[in-house]
Amino acid sequence: MRSSYDLPALLAELDPHAELAERHLWLIHVLHWMRSAAPSIEVAMAKAESFVAAFEADEALRLRLQLWWQRFSATVDITTLLADFGFAPRTAMVTELTERLRLKLLPGTPETIDAAELFSIALPHEFDARWLTALPEPLLQRLAALLVPEEAQQGIGFWRHALLGAITYCAGQILANGFSPELRLRMSEEAREEQPFHALIHDVESFRIEFVHGVRTPERLEQAEQRLRERLDACRAAIGTVYQHFAAEGISVGLVFRLRQVRTRIVRVRQLLSCLTSEHPEQEAARLLAGFVSVGRDRRSLRNLWATNSSLLAAKVTERSAETGEHYISHNRSEYLQMVRRAAGGGLLMSVTTLLKFGLAALAFSAFWGGFWAGVNYSISFVLIQLLHWTVATKQPAMTAPAMAAKLKDMQSSEDATHTLEAFVDEVANLVRTQVAAILGNVLVVFPAALVLSLLWWQMFGATPLDAAHAQSTLDSLHVLGPSALFAAYTGVLLFASSLIAGWVENWFVLRRLDSAIRYNPGFTRWLGKGRAKRWGDFWRANISGFAANISLGMMLGLTPAIAAFFGLGLEVRHVTLSSGQLGVASATFGLGVLALPAFWWALALLPLNGALNVIVSFYLAFRMALRAHNINGVERSRIYAAIRQRLRSKPSSFFLP
Repeated sequence: MRSSYDLPALLAELDPHAELAERHLWLIHVLHWMRSAAPSIEVAMAKAESFVAAFEADEALRLRLQLWWQRFSATVDITTLLADFGFAPRTAMVTELTERLRLKLLPGTPETIDAAELFSIALPHEFDARWLTALPEPLLQRLAALLVPEEAQQGIGFWRHALLGAITYCAGQILANGFSPELRLRMSEEAREEQPFHALIHDVESFRIEFVHGVRTPERLEQAEQRLRERLDACRAAIGTVYQHFAAEGISVGLVFRLRQVRTRIVRVRQLLSCLTSEHPEQEAARLLAGFVSVGRDRRSLRNLWATNSSLLAAKVTERSAETGEHYISHNRSEYLQMVRRAAGGGLLMSVTTLLKFGLAALAFSAFWGGFWAGVNYSISFVLIQLLHWTVATKQPAMTAPAMAAKLKDMQSSEDATHTLEAFVDEVANLVRTQVAAILGNVLVVFPAALVLSLLWWQMFGATPLDAAHAQSTLDSLHVLGPSALFAAYTGVLLFASSLIAGWVENWFVLRRLDSAIRYNPGFTRWLGKGRAKRWGDFWRANISGFAANISLGMMLGLTPAIAAFFGLGLEVRHVTLSSGQLGVASATFGLGVLALPAFWWALALLPLNGALNVIVSFYLAFRMALRAHNINGVERSRIYAAIRQRLRSKPSSFFLP
């Protein structure tokens, strides 16, 4: 395509007898000329006026344009644009993702009878929507008269016939999805009893008959249109009840994708109806095409596909994390001391995990298998801590962040903003205090426990778990001025990722109703007995999220360094509890002489920074995702920050002691 065009060249290029691709290229060139040069509405309107005026002034040119339009309307399938544009060819998320990748990577061709494909090539820019919307109605009427002279306008015409066909096609797609078991069984009982989809095609056909044959009875046409619109509203309401099912029984991206497709098709039918029955059809048609420009841009966007169809899944994942996160926030002295005890138990078990880590390293596995067995070691430890009702401090922030975002959502909807703001600051203080207690409980136990276990090892076997060289290497790897701060932040990302996996797995478990299957499936009840099957169902429902978080976190802590090493990245993990245990094991090798080593003190200085980065990064990522999932955009953050600073000045101890 040439970089620029002028009107005389475009008029000379118009050839209704050219090949299909050349005829379509002329249209593409005209539209390119409309938005070229200065992309302003005024310039585009002036070009549109001069374009129409040129054809009005030259009868031979006007006849060529009319013949071009006749051949265009006879060969191009406009239904694909009106009914299909912007929709997936199949109601499957993966299929749509593949299709969008194809649209991004492979160029389209004007040699096509698919109006949707031609539209994407001809009007790809957002500016096209702006100038189409700005076209004045008189100019649109003059253009319509140029394409189809008044004496040739008989019957319902090409455009109206195409609109009727598109309405029928869309209604068929809506009906097929409304009858699909994936959606029908998830509708409310009332929606299923009302059967809104059953009469949809009948109402469409009644409207079509009245539109085509009922010209002399406009009141009957209005009644038919009203019935169809009410039927569409009923179908949309029935589809809306599926979201209530998601609230109780889990959600999937695929189902959300299908729901959005159906609801958007219902909106499309209403738009097509407006084009058919409007007193200003040319202007409605221009608005419809302008809307298609934005739809086309969204149709090619991978980010838009994921954002629009995963928002509900993100909300459900964060909601389930919030339910878990509430248990990690202490509100009084009793809960505070209980958290310290639980963290101390977790630290004690993690000291054993640290020794096993060094033992596995001594076996000199290959990089992958070394990382794999290290991950298994971590995963088993984390699961045992869960089953013993102990805790690992750094796992809390990614769970508590969604709970805090839920508090912000409550604050948005509350009439008493001052009271809810104070309640939120109270919760921030509770969270910080609990987190400090949990980290101290872990660190203050894991270090001496690992040291004592290493000394016992020395008494039993005559040597410490680490020789002097490996102990010195361990201390050097924990140096506060080295890359450990970066590794600690990366570990915070892994902690956040494990919370996402936990929420997703629990949602998947609930969506498939696996707890009910374990309780009542005849095969399970015959094998386990009814009582045991019920206990197993309840157990898995209560613990599936924790198992997913602990196992995924353990495997990521073990395997990601090995995978990173394969690509030469040299990435390590720095989990504050594990780092404290490693410091204890290394200190046992040097005995009291470790206090004279600068490397020991540099490593000791890393621990508070390590813990802070683990906590802050995981909490920040989880909190941001929770804010997006809850659509919290209007919160006055400056007021929140000011209230927190005021609490720090007036009651600093509330952030550390109950």
